[in-house]
Amino acid sequence: MLLSGKTLELAGEGDRVSARDAAIWGAIVLAAVSGVAGLHGLWCWYRSEPSREFWVAVRASQALAIVYAALGGLLLLAGHRPHQGLFWLYALLPIAIGFVAEQLRLVAADQVLVARDIDDAQQIARLPESEQQEIVVAILRREMVVMALAAVVVCFLALRAAGTW
Repeated sequence: MLLSGKTLELAGEGDRVSARDAAIWGAIVLAAVSGVAGLHGLWCWYRSEPSREFWVAVRASQALAIVYAALGGLLLLAGHRPHQGLFWLYALLPIAIGFVAEQLRLVAADQVLVARDIDDAQQIARLPESEQQEIVVAILRREMVVMALAAVVVCFLALRAAGTW
């Protein structure tokens, strides 16, 4: 579909949705949610603003990635195969990207603390309130940029998955 000259034909009233349509629309939904989450997260990171909506959108994107991979598996079990084997790479990589991003997010706090020569939580507690807040914001920003970039990558992979079914 993408960059191939093919078009997406919508099913009319009473028409059944084909496996191809389900795979493509699932990929488009995943790409849209991930793209919006990623761009919103990058905007909030740039402005140094925490955002609960970003984290909800990232978690929704991760859940949709799992649902989309399951949809691909169900279509395969039903006897429907994508046109290209690369579909499986593009459909399953978002789950791996999410897992790696979560691991990097967990390391974010340690990186911020090491950069400030802080060894433990007791040292943080002895700092003035303003410095404690500054450290929290630095950790949140680092976590946000990691997850936002991962969401943008998932958006790209989902669009590629739509193009390879």
